[in-house]
Amino acid sequence: MAWVRSHKWIVAGVLGVVVLVLALAAAAYGYDRSQSDVIAKGIRVGSIKVGGLDAQAARAKLKRAFHPLHKPVVLRYKGGRLVLTPEQARVSIDLNALIAHALAASRQGWFGPRAWRDLTGGHVKLRIRNRIRYSQPAVRHVVDTLEKRLDRVPKDARVEPSYDRLVVVRGHYGRAVETQRLRRMIRQALISRHSNRFISVPTHVLNPKVTVGKLRRKYPSYMTIDRGAFTLRVYQHLTLVKSYPIAVGQAGLETPAGIYHVEDKQVDPWWHVPNSAWAGSLAGQVIPPGPSDPLKARWMGLFNGAGIHGTEETWSIGHAVSHGCVRMLIPDVIDLYDRVDVGTPVYIGD
Repeated sequence: MAWVRSHKWIVAGVLGVVVLVLALAAAAYGYDRSQSDVIAKGIRVGSIKVGGLDAQAARAKLKRAFHPLHKPVVLRYKGGRLVLTPEQARVSIDLNALIAHALAASRQGWFGPRAWRDLTGGHVKLRIRNRIRYSQPAVRHVVDTLEKRLDRVPKDARVEPSYDRLVVVRGHYGRAVETQRLRRMIRQALISRHSNRFISVPTHVLNPKVTVGKLRRKYPSYMTIDRGAFTLRVYQHLTLVKSYPIAVGQAGLETPAGIYHVEDKQVDPWWHVPNSAWAGSLAGQVIPPGPSDPLKARWMGLFNGAGIHGTEETWSIGHAVSHGCVRMLIPDVIDLYDRVDVGTPVYIGD
């Protein structure tokens, strides 16, 4: 009889435990069902804590937190600005998807451990990435617009010769929008609620390839010939250093206008007589230095057998009497010869 009574107590104890377990399970299940719309503690959306909030409260908190993204982005530059509105950029935040993700992460696993986690203050360590979208074509359009407004091609310095002077035109610096950097800055402003909504458009300076300094080095010597004033001017590094009186070609055999270069240089040159009617019986001959050679002291060839040379016919200086050459006084042509090199530009005009 003692054994029977002991067996009954064991059965009663087991039944009690089963009933208790079932009761606890039912309580846990009921509690878990009551928390189906509550996000587990520890879950964040980006840096925003949403754990412990129900879906409605979490949505309201996220909406407030992301409110700055619904403000325009102002792109400022010297002399103006361009405004990119959220509507133009098509900024969108799928709050429903973020909440659904947070709830799904909160409901993973069996209800028992979930209930125990919630009741004991446990956390789900999860950071959900923000799902912020924007229109990349809209950003490209804004950047393209700013490039059209701000980009400026640099201008090289240049020399503008005339018959009586050299005009040195200074170059201009250019400017270019730093496209890739600007795109990153706009993107950051569109997707980050902490970013500055005012952006200074980044640009950099474009240097001209040719500066006045480079021009001066390029032209160690330069000549201009004023046919009307019978004056030859020589420049060194684009600065006038000396002027000389000259004679130029007569009517019908004018010293031609244009830009030429010193093709060759000779001391005590030989005269290669052109095959022209005006040369008469001397046409085609080569006359060595001496009394019969009209090319005195120095020669600087310019075009088609014509050039700059000294003359003993000093009376001709200041007149249009030559057969196309430029005549100079002998001391002057010797002085000029040492100031210029082969390749020196020569501008002829009036």
